[in-house]
Amino acid sequence: MKRGFNKNILIVFSLFTILILISIISSAASTWPAYNVCCEKTKNDAWCQNSLEKDCDTSLDPITKSVYRITPTSCDATSFCKLGCCIDTAEGICMENSPQKVCQISSGTWVEDAKCNVPQCNLGCCILGDQASFVTLTRCKKMSALYGLNTNFKKDIKNEAQCIMTAYSQDKGACVFELDSQKTCRFTTRQDCTTNEKNTNSTSSKPEFFKDYLCSADELGTNCGPTTQTTCINGRDEVYFKDSCGNPANIYDANKIYAKDTAYWKKIVAKIDTCGFNQKKGSVSSKTCGNCNYLQGSMCGKGKATYGELLCKDLNCYKTENGKNYRNGESWCLNMGESGDGTDAPGNRHFRHVCVQGEETVEPCADFRNEICIENTLSSTYGNFIEAACRVNRWSDCIDQFTEKDCLNGDRRDCRWTEGFHYDGSLSKNKQNTTSTPEKAEESNQTGNSGMLIGGNVCLPNFPPGLKFWEAGDAKAVCSLGNSKQTVTYSTDLFGNKKCKDNCEVLETSWASKLNEVCISLGDCGAKSNVVGVYTEDGYVWKSNGKVINQGLLENIKESADTSTTG
Repeated sequence: MKRGFNKNILIVFSLFTILILISIISSAASTWPAYNVCCEKTKNDAWCQNSLEKDCDTSLDPITKSVYRITPTSCDATSFCKLGCCIDTAEGICMENSPQKVCQISSGTWVEDAKCNVPQCNLGCCILGDQASFVTLTRCKKMSALYGLNTNFKKDIKNEAQCIMTAYSQDKGACVFELDSQKTCRFTTRQDCTTNEKNTNSTSSKPEFFKDYLCSADELGTNCGPTTQTTCINGRDEVYFKDSCGNPANIYDANKIYAKDTAYWKKIVAKIDTCGFNQKKGSVSSKTCGNCNYLQGSMCGKGKATYGELLCKDLNCYKTENGKNYRNGESWCLNMGESGDGTDAPGNRHFRHVCVQGEETVEPCADFRNEICIENTLSSTYGNFIEAACRVNRWSDCIDQFTEKDCLNGDRRDCRWTEGFHYDGSLSKNKQNTTSTPEKAEESNQTGNSGMLIGGNVCLPNFPPGLKFWEAGDAKAVCSLGNSKQTVTYSTDLFGNKKCKDNCEVLETSWASKLNEVCISLGDCGAKSNVVGVYTEDGYVWKSNGKVINQGLLENIKESADTSTTG
């Protein structure tokens, strides 16, 4: 009886176990395969999701131009959805556990490190005035520029709590302590108040710090009282009141002396809540308001005010060398003579002028016009602002450009496109057999003309370089680019009289004058007046068969068979 009872129990238990296994297998078969798909993108615009295959987006990816991928596995096992670190290099932000595809879409840089343990993501403490943020160096630079502050990044601070405490220690206010049995005060930071050795020598057991309070506050009961004296503070633009202990108080306002406004001597008043804030000229020369602004052209300086001997000094420049007025910090270009479009005369030099705190300073660009001065007008919160700079004169390859597009490519050279002549190049030792086009070369070979030839266009320097023409050097090579060799054909009648038949225009003064314009555009060549008005014809000569027949441009050539001009 006992054995049979046990057998029946075993059979029933086995059947029950089989039923449970069948149920589990059946349940798994109805759910698991349907979710075993990784969608690169779902129809709901979600990325890298384990989902039903019918929910996957099968349209074309506009970036790869291929269908969005679907894989019969978990997204963690795919390459395109693999988790890593996505770095926004512009903003300095690092995002942990970011799928590679998502990072690619947001134009980030993906690194195979899900925890962002890479140098670009190292965090530090960014000090922003009296605030702090635990961010990357790139992010710190971005935020500092946004608030107009110098970057103050402390990479030795390794956690956010320490970073916040650093900013907390920079709070400003009244540091009250006892000295020589008197309750006195210094306006300083919280950190300086609690750690400075000067305070530990006082009779007080511990200095007490009052955030945002001035030492002249009545409730502090110190020996520092209000005055009508003023002071300038290093690193600040404004004129400040100072108390009887020499501590700075709020920005100077003649209507806020203690007799008129006791509250003004209690706590720090922000610049934006003080007289004259955001005036166009930064309270320049005001006798009653010291809210100066360097960017608007004013700064604390000596001057007779209603109270004290300081006011907002005018930093702008007036009646400068060119007769114009400029704002503090602006710079502009001046030359010794006419400049640009090939007009620079021998001896001309470019200069950069700068307005620095009311004084006009002059910075010469490199001599011989190796540098030119360029200027540009920028728009800012405070109006248009002029900036100038000396830059290398890029003239040397102008003559080698044979299309207008290449000639006027301002990103690479400083040239101008001139009509009336084209450059053959066969007279230049440095440009042997160089021609502008095959057609021009064939024409030159047929006529015997070479160098600067009539018709077409030529690319010339916009700012002709200065040359040491009185010394052996590059001057002759540069000026020879303007040489022109012309063949003139004559006919003779029965009476032996010669008459010009072909290429007769080269015998006219007008032609020679026009060619001279090409010469003077190449550098200090040709016939021209220098910057002091002295005219010279030594840089230009007409020759016939190797013999100089006329020096200058004032007389017509009477007769010539083979005429050449030299710049």
